Amino acid sequence: MQHNNLTLDLRSYSAETDNHLHDYHQLVLPVSGQLDISVGRQSGRVDSERAAIISAGQEHGFSGSEDNCFVVADIPGQLAPEFEQLPAFIHLSPAIIQYVRFLQQQLQQYNSVSTQRQMLLLLIQLLQEQCGKQPRLDRRISAAQNYLDHHFGGAVSIGRLAQVANLSPRQLSELFRKQLGMTPHQYLIEKRMQRAWQLLEQGNLTIQQVADAVGYSSLAAFSDRFRKHFSIPPSYFRRSGK
Repeated sequence: MQHNNLTLDLRSYSAETDNHLHDYHQLVLPVSGQLDISVGRQSGRVDSERAAIISAGQEHGFSGSEDNCFVVADIPGQLAPEFEQLPAFIHLSPAIIQYVRFLQQQLQQYNSVSTQRQMLLLLIQLLQEQCGKQPRLDRRISAAQNYLDHHFGGAVSIGRLAQVANLSPRQLSELFRKQLGMTPHQYLIEKRMQRAWQLLEQGNLTIQQVADAVGYSSLAAFSDRFRKHFSIPPSYFRRSGK
């Protein structure tokens, strides 16, 4: 099976299926029910606290319980090549379990392709952080990424970032996109929004303080960006008691 697009949706599985494979990675995350999966020579179960990571090219089959439902992500191999190094079955942290619940709610509503992409990129980031896996990068792109990781709370110019990477702005943008699947500006926004989500979830700061912490002096600009990114306003966390 071929699949060149990044997709995120809710799926239910039948009692049994023949083994098959595809050229994209697949994440299977629990919502309800259970799913027994064989991945290569390994067998395991997706349930309330466990997920499956099926890397591209891995033959797999499954058998689902009645009334099952899962958040399933199809991810082009080039977007997350490090998934080939992750275990086929992982125990989910409380933070990821909570995020999967949020994804379920969002997928039951209408979401644009761009919104789904943002949600999935954050999910990939959370999984990478939990498993301690980071992609192997060109040292110049690694330098630029490291700079963004440590300076996303302030003003960042493409000129300064190019100096850090010892590349021209055009070379930086092209190589950064090739290796990380997004431009430096998109990565900066991703980093800011991921951190904003974490801070809002913790509930220790006001929304303005969160905006300041991730590089937005304007509360209105931060709220607008956060809403576009996740299809919910920052105040969602306050209304839900977070």
